[in-house]
Amino acid sequence: MPDRVGVVLVYPSLLGTYGDGGNARILCERLRWRGVDACVLEVGLDEPLPRDADVYVLGGGEDTAQTLAVSALSADGGLAAATAAGKPVFAVCAGFQILGTTFLDGRGADHPGLGLVDCVTKRLPGPRAVGELLARPDLPGVPALTGYENHGGKTILGPGARPLARVESGVGNGDGTEGAVQGSVVCTYAHGPALARNPGLADHLLAMAVGPLAPLDDGEEDELRRERLAAVRRTRRAFWRRQWRPPAAT
Repeated sequence: MPDRVGVVLVYPSLLGTYGDGGNARILCERLRWRGVDACVLEVGLDEPLPRDADVYVLGGGEDTAQTLAVSALSADGGLAAATAAGKPVFAVCAGFQILGTTFLDGRGADHPGLGLVDCVTKRLPGPRAVGELLARPDLPGVPALTGYENHGGKTILGPGARPLARVESGVGNGDGTEGAVQGSVVCTYAHGPALARNPGLADHLLAMAVGPLAPLDDGEEDELRRERLAAVRRTRRAFWRRQWRPPAAT
């Protein structure tokens, strides 16, 4: 395990619209609770990404922010080097989209992404996805994923990527799947911040970076998660009850 773990928060002024910078802080706190020194390194648009950090975090942002971030990250090359070296990268919403091959701007025009994840993002055929998201991760030992989604993208995974989770409630990628995993890169549409609401996913990323982790007492967090899961499922059941109507008597 490194003497000190560095968590890079990539361009928080661009990719921090929905409080996703909290994901970097959660990673550091969960290490500190285990007695491991850790720090958040906020990297601005005009600064080079450190090549020797341990984890990289990208958050959500608007259309202009996405195109600016892609241009800067492509020129910098640090994120591509991190993924090539197997460093964990966690990307949320807009951060997820720009890691793909192409994504759309607000006018519906295609833009090239960084090509670090085998996916393309098109426009959702229906209304914008806004609301609670509940999904079942395909990662060993990671329990149900909860978060709040707010996006208009339909993300289609290619053969090089696999879904992070299967949607139980909400929209996710738009095809019954949610997020993506490719090598050391983990992506999701869940805000929250996602790692505050899903400590098991946080520990999955940390284990990729530093190896096996000592257990933590997540009693309070687990209780909050149970309440959130129960609330989402109640809402889902109520929705389907409203949709279903018994056949009229003849």
